[in-house]
Amino acid sequence: MTDATRIQNQLRALVLLTQTEEQIARTRISQARTDAVRRELVQNADNAAARTVEITEALRAAGGVPDVVTPAIGRLSAVLKATVEQAAPLEEALLTDLQLEHQLVDRATYLKVLAEKAGATEVRRLAEKLVDAHTATVEWLTVVLAEEALGGPAALVATPLQKVAGTVARAAGAPVRFVHNTVNTALDSVQQAGEETTERLGAVADRAAALTGAVGETLTVSRAAGLRRAERIARREGEPEAAAAARAAREELGDLTADELPIPGYDSMAVADAVKAIKKLTTPHDVNVVIRYEETHKKRSNVASAAQTRLADLAKEAVGVSS
Repeated sequence: MTDATRIQNQLRALVLLTQTEEQIARTRISQARTDAVRRELVQNADNAAARTVEITEALRAAGGVPDVVTPAIGRLSAVLKATVEQAAPLEEALLTDLQLEHQLVDRATYLKVLAEKAGATEVRRLAEKLVDAHTATVEWLTVVLAEEALGGPAALVATPLQKVAGTVARAAGAPVRFVHNTVNTALDSVQQAGEETTERLGAVADRAAALTGAVGETLTVSRAAGLRRAERIARREGEPEAAAAARAAREELGDLTADELPIPGYDSMAVADAVKAIKKLTTPHDVNVVIRYEETHKKRSNVASAAQTRLADLAKEAVGVSS
């Protein structure tokens, strides 16, 4: 096989993978936690579309003939991926996104070497551009996964079925009793999500969303009092682990009182002062507590975004990514 043929083959593969990347980015837009993340995902999708055009033009210039099937396969691959991943927790979906980006980096690197050997300067420049772009996306996804691993709300929000799947995966260690009571229902929903056809997937998602909403509505009035009482009794009975579990559940639900927050006087702070205080927090736990409280009680988008940014900084530190 000649170098020219190898270059054409890699360009064709990159068209397929880049088209898939674009469609996945567009499906992720609806999962963005903040407007800033949403804008970034839109830009990522647009950039992927532009790269598809560049790669296609390079393929023509290299003597290859772009086919009309490849883009359709890319779109289909993205749809199938989005459908299948609904039965898995969010972190699993993100890990498969990361696998795609690593493959794009590796193929672009291979293309660069092929182009250097063949003296194809324009293709080499394109390959270098692709390596830089996908390396940046690998870094971003790595940070998002680190945010999730640190216990914080990641840049992307789980879909209803992914929330159910995540609940099942964590059920054994969940401190909140109602989760245990709904595990069988959740398992059934996840199993059906894997077995249903594409046409039925929407109905399964609606059922999962209804389950989540019903549980939340039931707990709105009593959950804070019940968890506080459980924590108080556990401490009185000398059960620190149980007390810590109840406290963790309250933190996750945003049901702490203002004086329990890691920032003294937080409730009365103006936006600018709250943002400054958040930037001084040094642990993911403290940032997460503030995020949950802000989203539940204050609902100030600027403050929530600042806290999310601080969590991202801590996640970068955890994975060794420079800001």
